[in-house]
Amino acid sequence: MSTNTSPRELWDDLGDRLSRASESPDARTGASVGLTALGFLVFVGILWPAPVPILFLGMVLGSISALIALGIVLIYRANRIINFAQGDLGAVAAVLAASLIVGPKWPFFLAVGVAFLSSLVLGAVVEVLIIRRFAKSPRLIFTVATIGLQQVFVFGQLALPQAFGYDTAPQPPVPFDFTFRWDFVVFRGGHLLILIVVPIVMLGLAAFFRYTRVGIAVRASAESADRAALLGVPVKRVQTLVWVIAAGLSALAVLLRLPIQGVSIGAALGPALLLRALAAAVLGRMEMPRTFAFALILGMMEQAVLFVTGRTLIVDAVMFFLIIGGLVLQRRGLVSRAEDVGASSWTAIREVRPIPKELRSEPLIRGVLIGGAVLAAVALLILPLAMGPSDVNLLGVGLIFAMVILSLALLTGWAGQISLGHLAFTAFGAAVAGTLAQQGRHFFVCLLVAGLVGALVAVAIGIPALRIQGLFLAVTTLAFALATGVYFLNEEFFPWLVPDSSVRVLRPVLFGKFDLETEHTYYYVVLVLFGLTVASLRSLRNSRSGRVLVATRDNVRAAQAFGISPVRARLSAFALSGFIAAMAGGVYFFHQHGISTTLLETPRNLLVFSMAIIGGLGSVPGALLGSGYLMLLQNSSLLGSSQSQFLASGVGLLLILMVFPAGLSGILYDIRDALLRRYAKSRGLIVPSLLADVRVEDAEAPPDFDDIHVESLPTIEHEVVR
Repeated sequence: MSTNTSPRELWDDLGDRLSRASESPDARTGASVGLTALGFLVFVGILWPAPVPILFLGMVLGSISALIALGIVLIYRANRIINFAQGDLGAVAAVLAASLIVGPKWPFFLAVGVAFLSSLVLGAVVEVLIIRRFAKSPRLIFTVATIGLQQVFVFGQLALPQAFGYDTAPQPPVPFDFTFRWDFVVFRGGHLLILIVVPIVMLGLAAFFRYTRVGIAVRASAESADRAALLGVPVKRVQTLVWVIAAGLSALAVLLRLPIQGVSIGAALGPALLLRALAAAVLGRMEMPRTFAFALILGMMEQAVLFVTGRTLIVDAVMFFLIIGGLVLQRRGLVSRAEDVGASSWTAIREVRPIPKELRSEPLIRGVLIGGAVLAAVALLILPLAMGPSDVNLLGVGLIFAMVILSLALLTGWAGQISLGHLAFTAFGAAVAGTLAQQGRHFFVCLLVAGLVGALVAVAIGIPALRIQGLFLAVTTLAFALATGVYFLNEEFFPWLVPDSSVRVLRPVLFGKFDLETEHTYYYVVLVLFGLTVASLRSLRNSRSGRVLVATRDNVRAAQAFGISPVRARLSAFALSGFIAAMAGGVYFFHQHGISTTLLETPRNLLVFSMAIIGGLGSVPGALLGSGYLMLLQNSSLLGSSQSQFLASGVGLLLILMVFPAGLSGILYDIRDALLRRYAKSRGLIVPSLLADVRVEDAEAPPDFDDIHVESLPTIEHEVVR
């Protein structure tokens, strides 16, 4: 540098050097660690001050969530999916261990060892028989399949104790008597076992992935399965090993909780604890060291809030804000370029093609369309008159949930934003409509205001979606659903928002003539609202706004090149979807004469999302079929015990996704296209949109143009035939 350099130039040069240094990966990592440490100290030192023993207890319990989170990370790296069955995969082993200890009186460690080995076998069987069948499926379908697996594992937890003569899982005794008091916190044998086992497991995993050939193959397959296969890595066997390890980690976590908190049927971990593991995984950017650290941090924060407030409800609300705040702050580096390439597979929804223009004017086609519309109208309008009040009541519930699924189709199917907590918007709408109804407001005013509030809440949740995509947004919405059920719609904390549960709200008499307390009358009101929802969504899909949503979903950069604002498109999708879901919640409130607990249960959100996938996102028949399947699962008189419901939901979901990945509505549209193709062939019509997905049997044989009618050829302004 020249000696004649001015102080101003020196200052500018120093600024450039500091700027380049701050942009380096090491600097960003250091800044991230520093901000995380500062936020943690502020949280446990100022906001919710907690003594060291409480923080140590949180670290011990957080290490259990860390084991589950590490299993989620492993499966995500191997299959690029979220495994919602990760917790219940190990819960089956915990129920087996508890049954062996109390039933045949097996020694604790022998029963735990057998249960642990059974979980490893279960992980291998699940990967070979089920997971491999979804290897080529879109990641969204693949992830929903794990929800079906979770239901099957819950069935296993319910059925296992009965094999040993119990109705519920017994609570095993503590294996050894150990007590250590640190101030006012008492640590027992179960805590000591965690302190011994978890560090050994972490060191073993680190050594396995770093120094063994199999571990290196797992890492290579996780980075790029195709590249690893080209290098000779047996990818399928490696992925089976990953599922075995993930099952072992889950089983180990639940078994370590066994001496402390026992085991619960159907919810060994519960949505709250599974969400903590998911939060640690996504905050850790799906990297094992970061994930383990965040699991410990979240565990300590949870115990700090619990120590100050003494309420787990507040803990769940605080966890929601921690998750959404942490993800928003990590606006860089959340998704790698390799993951971003396959991001569209999270939203790979099959588009429903309309009837080609070449066939719409055909008399037979027009007659079939009119006849189908008349049959649908008769089924929805006339058949309920021959049903009893209870059956009509169930039909009304089906139409309400069909509206919720349609709102989910708008948000996920068209806009590509995955929402696993969509019932939370419905619950907000029910709460607002109920509060206004108790104040004497008009029926339609209650529904309108409920829809507007739902739109505002959805936009508030959608703002982070401008930076959070894919699985990160899914975890955020799931956390929002949990916080809504236990905190936001709790009359203890928000009495002005939640209607008085002791007051039964009666349905009003509309226009002094229509008494909505009659089930048939209220059904027809719900039917009218459903029809308006369908008409609005059809109009939206055929408008420029609908095409903008789909374009933004498929390729954001290409949409921006055409002057489309992805921010405006996504927020509009959240607002419209929230409005429809919340309005349906208001209708459901009057239907049930209060807020149903169905809307507040977090697992119901996953079930509704699964039913939307089963029916087929993107079509009205899909919403009706998904809602009908949901009503079937909730009707205990048809399926019998709760075990049968879990088995039907889990196995049914897996079978439908295996055979019909486009959902039940995809079957209808495939049949329709096949019939249209046959009709066009019989009339000698060429319909390019129907031939685009048909394999040409003899590519060398040119078509005989003498047999083609000139008038059947599409005009150039409609189609281009190559």
